[in-house]
Amino acid sequence: MIQADTLKPGWKLVKFGDVVRLSKERAAKSEIESIERYVGLEHIDPEDLRIRRWGLVAEGITFTSKFKPGQVLFGKRRAYQRKVAVADFEGVCSGDIYVFESANQKVLLPELLPFICQTDRFFEYAVGTSAGSLSPRTNWTSLAKFEFVLPPPEKQEKLVTVLISASKSLETLYQLHHSSKILLQSYIDFQINEQLVNIVKIQQLIDQNIIAPPQDGNHGEKHPKGKDFVEIGIPFLMASDVVDGKINFNECKYISEELALSLRIGFAKAGDVLLTHKGTVGETAILNGIKTEFVMLTPQVTYYRIQKEERLLPKYLYLVFRSSFFQRQLASYSRQSTRAYIGIQRQRELQIPLPPLSIQEVAVEKLEQLEHILSSVSKRIDKTQAIFSYLRELITKNKR
Repeated sequence: MIQADTLKPGWKLVKFGDVVRLSKERAAKSEIESIERYVGLEHIDPEDLRIRRWGLVAEGITFTSKFKPGQVLFGKRRAYQRKVAVADFEGVCSGDIYVFESANQKVLLPELLPFICQTDRFFEYAVGTSAGSLSPRTNWTSLAKFEFVLPPPEKQEKLVTVLISASKSLETLYQLHHSSKILLQSYIDFQINEQLVNIVKIQQLIDQNIIAPPQDGNHGEKHPKGKDFVEIGIPFLMASDVVDGKINFNECKYISEELALSLRIGFAKAGDVLLTHKGTVGETAILNGIKTEFVMLTPQVTYYRIQKEERLLPKYLYLVFRSSFFQRQLASYSRQSTRAYIGIQRQRELQIPLPPLSIQEVAVEKLEQLEHILSSVSKRIDKTQAIFSYLRELITKNKR
């Protein structure tokens, strides 16, 4: 609870509804025809104030909530997703989105409003006032009662200047990161396209003992359930845990070593190349940096274990798996199933280029150089985000 007597001179304890107006403007049928774009919750990215995607009204929608450039769009459904954006075009939006604007620009600068909506305290309040189990929603009546400290106008201007500067720095880094990913993918595809004369099937690699027979974690009736998950133990990797060349050990489930050892298959070890093949198809990563002797796979993930590194480097196989050449094969095979899926036996039919080891070594070396650049940009983004978050929180926490 914030006490007014703890605030710095000029700072005021206010209620959100006293300084922010909920726009209830609706677009008439005749007006809808002149509006080009609409925005749904799926078009707003968490922690990103820019609207980078939208739908076309001409495709047919029933949304009527109108927004204008400069207004703030806030996702009221599943507020924990932290979806806030500033409109830079006119459009209509989903009923699951609130449209906010400053009630008095002399009291609250419009440019400061989106940063207030991004603070941890505001999101925590929105989540805490949400109702519903499957799809919780907050409501304006509750949000209007949210209390926070508001700086005087001159302080708001300074805060806005710093926050916008930090936001622009983040945007530049995001663009650099995006360009680096495109460069990385272009390099991977160039390398693979140069080696398409050296094509072999996965089955041939198995027959020549270059790789062990690929295996997933199909545990049948013994498949671990929710009650079997523990805080510390053996990582239990699902397809969702393999993203963009990395394994998310922070979010994955864990099972006890005793339970893991009771299972028959799915024991992936350090150095294995992982490939997701069910639900999410085509994500890949090399299993490195594990603190246990092995990790356990689910039926959604396959491991590829190299047995003759003098013929095939694990990192080169990873490079192949990320290539458009290989991903097109996965897409073709997975479309033949009612759900995105490529079984172990079908995977043996997949093709990869297998050039001499010297070519693989050069390709891997350059790949790692590009990955290092991408990693450096990611670290800069993390640091800038931390600074940005700290500055943003000053809006509602600045006291004596």
